[in-house]
Amino acid sequence: MTIPARILKLGVLISGGGRTLQNLLDCASAGTLLATVEIVISSRRSAAGIARAERAGIPVEVIPPHALGREEFYDKISKTLDQADIDLVCMCGYVRFWRIPDRYSGRVMNIHPALLPKFGGKGFYGQTVHRGVLEAGDKTSGCTVHFVDNEYDHGPIILQRSVDVSADDSVESLAERVFQQEKIAYPDAIRLYAEDRLRVEQGRVKIDPCPA
Repeated sequence: MTIPARILKLGVLISGGGRTLQNLLDCASAGTLLATVEIVISSRRSAAGIARAERAGIPVEVIPPHALGREEFYDKISKTLDQADIDLVCMCGYVRFWRIPDRYSGRVMNIHPALLPKFGGKGFYGQTVHRGVLEAGDKTSGCTVHFVDNEYDHGPIILQRSVDVSADDSVESLAERVFQQEKIAYPDAIRLYAEDRLRVEQGRVKIDPCPA
């Protein structure tokens, strides 16, 4: 027996190239992810991910943090998501802080290119993360999908996928292998959310089994 999943309306937050956004769009197009991206919000007008959204016919709102006061910035993101009637917010390489209002608590996910809580927090994004893993000499890295709270790279962990770190890895080679795992982990987490199988108890995510 499978759990009927609802078709989620996603709001996607980006700051850069939009590869994670593209992965979600590709999965939705292939029918492996029952979701539609209703709005893309970018923190930068120059973000390459904007073109990906526009090619897919998705409305884009650019909300640059430095053009607004802090509270106005937070409020504009929230109201833009409200207007699109979003079920779940997905941060896809979004590197700005958005204070999540109570009405979006438990409805915001992020994917981070490391095994949190290691190599997370303010300033740890993109190649900075992979460089930190290599400099530390870690033998394993990976990615983490987690619910977002109002601390950087914090909040209950939903899924993690790991990769071995090779002695000859560069930042770029490690990043690419981790991204291949991100492409699996994020859609998987969204599917679990759509099936109402995620519960947060005492700060930890529990995944309900699929009924037999």
